[in-house]
Amino acid sequence: QVQLVESGGGLVQPGGSLRLSCAASGSIFPFNRMGWYRQAPGKQRELVAIITNKDTTNYADSVKGRFTISRDGDRNTVYLQMNNLRPEDTAVYYCTVNVVIAGAPPTDYDHWGQGMQVTVSS
Repeated sequence: QVQLVESGGGLVQPGGSLRLSCAASGSIFPFNRMGWYRQAPGKQRELVAIITNKDTTNYADSVKGRFTISRDGDRNTVYLQMNNLRPEDTAVYYCTVNVVIAGAPPTDYDHWGQGMQVTVSS
């Protein structure tokens, strides 16, 4: 059973930084991608950043140049370094991993963390 445990969220002032972590337990290999989504009040969940099993990254336009996604393969952990935070970054942030399921043909499945609050406010 895959479990994703997120940490690092909280309250920060505009211009500040936070580092989110997501540790995966259980069998996540092979996987296609790991990443972060967020959902602000009254809005749909949106992609923040994704990193693939080949370490290719993709970012939402709104966070490019400010956020950096990385992963530690040995620890099954994905990180999101968030710099120069803005009030509009306030949201619940969710970690996700897309796991390959063997079969003919193979399929995949998205696992999600419980989400954690990030609030950017003075």
